[in-house]
Amino acid sequence: MPDPTHRRLAAGRLVLATHNAGKLREVAALLAPYGLEVVSVGTLGLPEPAETETSFLGNAGIKALAAARASGLPALADDSGFSVAALGGKPGVRTADWAERPGGGRDYAMAMARVAALAEPFPDRRAWFTCALVLAWPDGHTEGFEGKVEGSWVFPPRGARGFGYDPMFLPEGGTETFGEMDPEAKHAMSHRARAFALLSAACLG
Repeated sequence: MPDPTHRRLAAGRLVLATHNAGKLREVAALLAPYGLEVVSVGTLGLPEPAETETSFLGNAGIKALAAARASGLPALADDSGFSVAALGGKPGVRTADWAERPGGGRDYAMAMARVAALAEPFPDRRAWFTCALVLAWPDGHTEGFEGKVEGSWVFPPRGARGFGYDPMFLPEGGTETFGEMDPEAKHAMSHRARAFALLSAACLG
């Protein structure tokens, strides 16, 4: 049963506040059992708001509220990132920015090489992924949830599955990177799955 202290999300249309095709696939798969028709802000032609907060929950809230108010529908936003202990938690909330190419677009191979080059001199290999999910309604109400998965960074990257920094992240106790893992196995234990489990317990079902 959903937590009565949280607002429940009814079945119907839900806007996913992302232009990232990988996130859209993962979140749509997680939401499929709940009778929710997921449409992205890209499909609706909505712009991306500036992410000016310094936390994952803060930036997810900006995106979710902007999408809900512009569409008149409930909206879900994901703000996630890759953090490396030796870099003081960077790239963190600036994870996507580290992949920005000077001429436009994103190059995650370049970003992973940058992370490895900066972190290599340090013995600490700890790394983690964080995912914040925020549900927002057009009236301004929000619900936020955060999940994290610990592990270590590896280089060179391994695997062609997943997206973003997945090929350089080895989850704790695992032998395959997120880039090598079967998608279903990754979805079962990822930072996004952990945040979604909290959201589901509180607002879905």
